[in-house]
Amino acid sequence: MLTVYRDEGGAVRTSTDPDLPGAVIWIDLLDPTQEERDFVEGRARVRVPSKQALSEIEATSRLIVERGVLYLSTPIVARGDTQDAYLSPAGFVLSPKLLVTIRYAELSTFDAVAERVHSDETLASSIGVFTALLEAVVDRGADVLEHLGAETDRISRSVFRGDTADRRHPVRSTRVLRETLRKVGAIGERVSQARDVLLGVGRIGSFTNDLGHEWIGPEFQVRLSAVQKDIASLNDYEAHLAGKVQFLLDAVLGYITIEQNDLFKVLTIASVVGIPPTVMAGIWGMNFKFMPELDWHWGYPLALAAITLSTIVPLVWFKARGWF
Repeated sequence: MLTVYRDEGGAVRTSTDPDLPGAVIWIDLLDPTQEERDFVEGRARVRVPSKQALSEIEATSRLIVERGVLYLSTPIVARGDTQDAYLSPAGFVLSPKLLVTIRYAELSTFDAVAERVHSDETLASSIGVFTALLEAVVDRGADVLEHLGAETDRISRSVFRGDTADRRHPVRSTRVLRETLRKVGAIGERVSQARDVLLGVGRIGSFTNDLGHEWIGPEFQVRLSAVQKDIASLNDYEAHLAGKVQFLLDAVLGYITIEQNDLFKVLTIASVVGIPPTVMAGIWGMNFKFMPELDWHWGYPLALAAITLSTIVPLVWFKARGWF
């Protein structure tokens, strides 16, 4: 889908002028077709990178200058409000007069800036829209990290201040630990996604500010510098959050190990307790001709008492030692 902003009366598609009208400042391509790519390349006289090119991870592929035009790319989190959040590449082709964005997923940050374009005069230039997009992405990243931080604190309280182990219902306890582990893993994945986005946005913001200082006004230079400072502070918070997530992950795994050890301890005690009565029952189960106990009047009750006592004594011993 191709959307043109500041296109008065649809002049882009109706005009026969090979150059874009001066009012056009932003062309947004959402999962573009080949026809839309060719149209933008022909009218805007810029190259529209492919999805494969935008997905390259090396800095030399994400930060390119060709004939005064900046070709930038960074991953952006798509479906950030759902459990199915994923990273999607986004490209920015920036010149002093025009911004072309290429994306392959619906992004709330782009939609929010798009609503402001027609009414906010500070966005009446390509660098204005570009700066607003970076600010929106950083603001969105800050909101996500705050949410993840609150969720991490909640899980931390439940792990260290609550009782994740249910002695009477070990299956339920295991289910709780498994669910906690899943939540911690999901938070770790979202934190990793936020790290990738902040790293990419920080790179393209700094690159643009350095190479476009001749045509970027002082106001937007200051705003881009502010974006860099915000990203630096968010990176510190993200590193702290990542460390906390790793600590929680280790703690939950430790609890699971303790649960397993307790289970094996019970099985070991049960097997040890069963040995003495088994031995006694085996002895008295031998049908030898000469076995005095077989002729005793109280032989059978005595044998049952001895077997019961051989079971109780180990249990008392283990309890006194604090083994269970």
